[in-house]
Amino acid sequence: MSDTADFWNTRFAVSEFIYGEAPNDFLREQAPRLAPGSRVLSLGEGEGRNALFLAKQGHALTAVDASHEGLAKLLARAAAAGVDITAVLADLARYQPGEAQFDAVVSVFCHLPSALRRVVMARAIAALKPGGLLIMEGYTPRQLAFDTGGPKDADMLLEADIVRDELSGLELLHFTELEREVVEGSYHTGRASVLQVVARKP
Repeated sequence: MSDTADFWNTRFAVSEFIYGEAPNDFLREQAPRLAPGSRVLSLGEGEGRNALFLAKQGHALTAVDASHEGLAKLLARAAAAGVDITAVLADLARYQPGEAQFDAVVSVFCHLPSALRRVVMARAIAALKPGGLLIMEGYTPRQLAFDTGGPKDADMLLEADIVRDELSGLELLHFTELEREVVEGSYHTGRASVLQVVARKP
Protein backbone atom coordinates (compact mmCIF):
# COMPACT_ATOMS: atom_id res chain seq x y z
CA MET A 1 0.00 0.00 0.00
CA SER A 2 1.35 3.44 -0.91
CA ASP A 3 1.98 6.29 1.51
CA THR A 4 -0.83 8.17 -0.24
CA ALA A 5 -3.27 5.34 0.39
CA ASP A 6 -2.15 5.05 4.02
CA PHE A 7 -2.69 8.77 4.58
CA TRP A 8 -6.19 8.82 3.10
CA ASN A 9 -7.28 5.53 4.66
CA THR A 10 -6.37 6.91 8.06
CA ARG A 11 -8.20 10.17 7.38
CA PHE A 12 -11.36 8.49 6.05
CA ALA A 13 -11.53 5.70 8.67
CA VAL A 14 -13.97 7.63 10.84
CA SER A 15 -17.75 7.60 10.94
CA GLU A 16 -18.16 11.24 9.91
CA PHE A 17 -17.85 12.44 6.34
CA ILE A 18 -14.89 14.69 6.86
CA TYR A 19 -15.52 16.81 3.75
CA GLY A 20 -19.27 16.79 4.26
CA GLU A 21 -22.00 14.93 2.42
CA ALA A 22 -23.12 17.72 0.08
CA PRO A 23 -21.51 18.15 -3.34
CA ASN A 24 -18.97 20.83 -4.05
CA ASP A 25 -20.67 24.18 -4.76
CA PHE A 26 -18.84 24.81 -8.03
CA LEU A 27 -19.62 21.33 -9.33
CA ARG A 28 -23.28 21.80 -8.48
CA GLU A 29 -23.32 25.11 -10.37
CA GLN A 30 -21.66 23.59 -13.43
CA ALA A 31 -23.54 20.28 -13.53
CA PRO A 32 -26.25 21.62 -15.91
CA ARG A 33 -23.54 21.76 -18.61
CA LEU A 34 -23.51 17.95 -18.68
CA ALA A 35 -25.64 16.22 -21.27
CA PRO A 36 -28.20 13.75 -19.86
CA GLY A 37 -26.68 10.38 -19.08
CA SER A 38 -23.10 11.56 -19.39
CA ARG A 39 -20.29 9.16 -18.64
CA VAL A 40 -18.24 10.93 -15.97
CA LEU A 41 -14.85 10.21 -14.42
CA SER A 42 -14.20 11.69 -10.96
CA LEU A 43 -10.56 11.84 -9.87
CA GLY A 44 -9.62 11.58 -6.19
CA GLU A 45 -13.27 11.13 -5.30
CA GLY A 46 -12.67 10.34 -1.62
CA GLU A 47 -15.87 9.67 0.31
CA GLY A 48 -18.06 10.12 -2.73
CA ARG A 49 -20.14 13.26 -2.25
CA ASN A 50 -19.59 14.55 -5.79
CA ALA A 51 -19.94 11.21 -7.57
CA LEU A 52 -23.14 10.47 -5.66
CA PHE A 53 -24.60 13.86 -6.57
CA LEU A 54 -23.96 13.31 -10.28
CA ALA A 55 -25.12 9.69 -10.22
CA LYS A 56 -28.42 10.81 -8.68
CA GLN A 57 -28.83 13.09 -11.69
CA GLY A 58 -28.65 10.08 -13.98
CA HIS A 59 -25.01 10.21 -15.04
CA ALA A 60 -22.79 7.11 -15.24
CA LEU A 61 -20.00 7.60 -12.71
CA THR A 62 -16.54 6.11 -12.45
CA ALA A 63 -14.99 7.23 -9.15
CA VAL A 64 -11.24 6.75 -8.65
CA ASP A 65 -9.44 6.99 -5.33
CA ALA A 66 -6.43 5.43 -3.58
CA SER A 67 -8.40 4.93 -0.35
CA HIS A 68 -10.50 1.84 0.15
CA GLU A 69 -11.97 3.49 3.24
CA GLY A 70 -13.24 6.42 1.20
CA LEU A 71 -14.64 4.22 -1.56
CA ALA A 72 -16.39 2.01 0.99
CA LYS A 73 -18.25 5.07 2.27
CA LEU A 74 -19.15 6.01 -1.30
CA LEU A 75 -20.49 2.57 -2.17
CA ALA A 76 -22.54 2.38 1.03
CA ARG A 77 -24.19 5.72 0.26
CA ALA A 78 -24.74 4.74 -3.36
CA ALA A 79 -26.42 1.49 -2.34
CA ALA A 80 -28.65 3.34 0.12
CA ALA A 81 -29.60 5.80 -2.62
CA GLY A 82 -30.23 3.05 -5.17
CA VAL A 83 -27.69 4.29 -7.71
CA ASP A 84 -24.83 2.47 -9.42
CA ILE A 85 -21.30 3.89 -9.30
CA THR A 86 -18.17 2.19 -10.57
CA ALA A 87 -15.52 2.55 -7.86
CA VAL A 88 -11.89 2.09 -8.89
CA LEU A 89 -9.26 1.62 -6.18
CA ALA A 90 -6.12 3.07 -7.74
CA ASP A 91 -3.27 5.48 -7.20
CA LEU A 92 -3.61 8.26 -9.78
CA ALA A 93 0.10 7.91 -10.53
CA ARG A 94 -0.69 4.55 -12.12
CA TYR A 95 -4.33 4.86 -13.16
CA GLN A 96 -4.95 4.74 -16.92
CA PRO A 97 -8.43 5.98 -17.87
CA GLY A 98 -8.08 5.16 -21.56
CA GLU A 99 -8.74 7.40 -24.55
CA ALA A 100 -12.01 9.08 -25.57
CA GLN A 101 -13.95 7.20 -22.90
CA PHE A 102 -15.72 9.94 -20.94
CA ASP A 103 -18.07 12.86 -21.55
CA ALA A 104 -16.66 14.68 -18.53
CA VAL A 105 -13.81 14.52 -16.03
CA VAL A 106 -14.26 16.02 -12.57
CA SER A 107 -11.38 17.06 -10.31
CA VAL A 108 -12.48 18.71 -7.07
CA PHE A 109 -9.75 19.54 -4.53
CA CYS A 110 -7.68 16.69 -5.94
CA HIS A 111 -4.26 18.13 -5.14
CA LEU A 112 -1.21 16.37 -6.54
CA PRO A 113 2.48 17.26 -6.79
CA SER A 114 2.85 19.41 -9.90
CA ALA A 115 4.86 16.87 -11.89
CA LEU A 116 2.26 14.17 -11.25
CA ARG A 117 -0.63 16.57 -11.87
CA ARG A 118 0.72 17.30 -15.35
CA VAL A 119 0.71 13.58 -16.13
CA VAL A 120 -2.75 13.01 -14.65
CA MET A 121 -4.20 16.01 -16.50
CA ALA A 122 -2.74 14.79 -19.79
CA ARG A 123 -4.35 11.38 -19.22
CA ALA A 124 -7.64 13.02 -18.24
CA ILE A 125 -7.68 15.13 -21.40
CA ALA A 126 -6.94 12.06 -23.51
CA ALA A 127 -9.79 10.26 -21.75
CA LEU A 128 -12.32 12.91 -22.79
CA LYS A 129 -14.42 12.35 -25.87
CA PRO A 130 -14.48 15.21 -28.39
CA GLY A 131 -16.69 17.89 -26.88
CA GLY A 132 -16.10 16.48 -23.39
CA LEU A 133 -15.78 18.74 -20.36
CA LEU A 134 -13.19 19.06 -17.61
CA ILE A 135 -14.66 20.55 -14.42
CA MET A 136 -12.06 21.41 -11.79
CA GLU A 137 -11.73 23.36 -8.57
CA GLY A 138 -8.68 23.48 -6.36
CA TYR A 139 -6.84 25.73 -3.96
CA THR A 140 -4.25 28.22 -5.18
CA PRO A 141 -0.97 29.08 -3.40
CA ARG A 142 -2.78 32.08 -1.87
CA GLN A 143 -4.69 29.52 0.18
CA LEU A 144 -1.64 29.09 2.42
CA ALA A 145 -2.41 32.47 4.01
CA PHE A 146 -5.96 31.41 4.90
CA ASP A 147 -5.15 28.03 6.51
CA THR A 148 -8.71 26.81 5.97
CA GLY A 149 -7.89 23.57 4.19
CA GLY A 150 -5.74 22.00 1.54
CA PRO A 151 -2.08 20.99 1.32
CA LYS A 152 0.63 23.08 2.97
CA ASP A 153 2.96 22.46 0.04
CA ALA A 154 2.66 25.19 -2.63
CA ASP A 155 3.78 22.70 -5.29
CA MET A 156 0.47 20.87 -4.83
CA LEU A 157 -1.65 23.99 -5.29
CA LEU A 158 -3.01 25.42 -8.53
CA GLU A 159 -1.24 28.40 -10.08
CA ALA A 160 -3.42 29.80 -12.85
CA ASP A 161 -0.71 30.30 -15.48
CA ILE A 162 0.66 26.80 -14.96
CA VAL A 163 -2.79 25.18 -15.13
CA ARG A 164 -3.62 27.17 -18.25
CA ASP A 165 -0.51 25.71 -19.86
CA GLU A 166 -1.41 22.19 -18.73
CA LEU A 167 -4.81 22.57 -20.40
CA SER A 168 -3.38 23.87 -23.67
CA GLY A 169 -5.56 22.75 -26.55
CA LEU A 170 -8.80 22.85 -24.56
CA GLU A 171 -11.37 25.63 -24.92
CA LEU A 172 -11.60 27.46 -21.60
CA LEU A 173 -15.30 28.09 -20.94
CA HIS A 174 -14.71 29.27 -17.37
CA PHE A 175 -11.34 30.05 -15.82
CA THR A 176 -11.41 32.13 -12.64
CA GLU A 177 -9.26 32.59 -9.56
CA LEU A 178 -11.27 33.99 -6.67
CA GLU A 179 -11.76 34.05 -2.94
CA ARG A 180 -14.91 32.38 -1.65
CA GLU A 181 -16.38 30.79 1.43
CA VAL A 182 -15.93 27.03 1.32
CA VAL A 183 -18.02 24.97 3.75
CA GLU A 184 -17.21 21.30 3.20
CA GLY A 185 -16.94 19.35 6.42
CA SER A 186 -14.31 19.78 9.11
CA TYR A 187 -11.30 19.99 6.77
CA HIS A 188 -12.52 22.55 4.21
CA THR A 189 -14.29 25.41 5.97
CA GLY A 190 -13.72 29.16 5.76
CA ARG A 191 -12.48 31.85 3.42
CA ALA A 192 -10.44 30.27 0.64
CA SER A 193 -8.50 31.08 -2.51
CA VAL A 194 -9.53 28.78 -5.35
CA LEU A 195 -9.13 28.28 -9.07
CA GLN A 196 -12.28 27.21 -10.90
CA VAL A 197 -12.11 25.75 -14.40
CA VAL A 198 -14.46 24.43 -17.02
CA ALA A 199 -12.73 23.42 -20.25
CA ARG A 200 -13.98 21.66 -23.36
CA LYS A 201 -12.07 19.29 -25.61
CA PRO A 202 -12.40 20.20 -29.30
